[in-house]
Amino acid sequence: MLATYLIGLREGLEATLVVSILVAFLVKSQRRDRLPQVWAGVGLAVAVSVFFGWLIEYTSSSLLATSDQRELFEAIASVAAVVFVTWMIFWMRRAARSIAGQLRSRLTEALAVGSVAVAVVAFLAVVREGLETALIFYSAAQAAADDTGPLLALIGGVATAAVLGVLIYVSAMRINLGRFFTWTGALLILVAAGILKYGVHDFQEAGVLPGLNDLAFDISTILDPTTWYATLLAGMFNITPAPTVFEAVAWIGYAAPALLLFLKPGRRSPAASESIPPAASPSSAAPASPRA
Repeated sequence: MLATYLIGLREGLEATLVVSILVAFLVKSQRRDRLPQVWAGVGLAVAVSVFFGWLIEYTSSSLLATSDQRELFEAIASVAAVVFVTWMIFWMRRAARSIAGQLRSRLTEALAVGSVAVAVVAFLAVVREGLETALIFYSAAQAAADDTGPLLALIGGVATAAVLGVLIYVSAMRINLGRFFTWTGALLILVAAGILKYGVHDFQEAGVLPGLNDLAFDISTILDPTTWYATLLAGMFNITPAPTVFEAVAWIGYAAPALLLFLKPGRRSPAASESIPPAASPSSAAPASPRA
């Protein structure tokens, strides 16, 4: 549940900040009449994302006939989720300074075209986050015994992100978004390592990879699987006391280099240490940029 809450919080805040950039630009430009089109585009993006999440789950549970097919499907989904989350984390870090300007430029062009174009800009700006969230959530929640817990945690993360976005927009609340995205990015890398490890296990279950019974180590006597902290590590980062050799290699082989590259000081965005100004400030039409 903590892993899916983090996914909802991170992706939800990105989407919320994108929407606040669009809304703030329209308000500053005295084009409030186009706000309904923005919300229509956002609503459609949310609906498409929910449908995509349902389609993944329906495909896995209803369309695939055998357990090997389901294991293979879940393994491929896990690998795809790791690719998306890795791309998202590093892309956000690299493009943080230019997001607001790009969105304002696209919205300016859309305003000249018409209301449908405004809705399309809002839809495209949000739907990417929604599709990523659906895929990553499905992969992160595969091992959950409780079907509702991870979903409620995801919704809670998105709701928290929405509240934070509103507070940033309507008040003088300041959040160091550079620090926020750095910490959540590092945690999501560990979550992604766990998803990749789970995908490797599914490949082994499906017979694509060997070594299902070849354990890298067994520390069950030290890390009792029945304890709360073992459950936390397993649920958050898929750290288990008796992984297979391939699982251990996948987890360490992904997490170690990804963390080193992500946390390397020389590659950090120049905007990472700045704080966001309040959206009400007349000098900023893009209060939600990670640069702010």
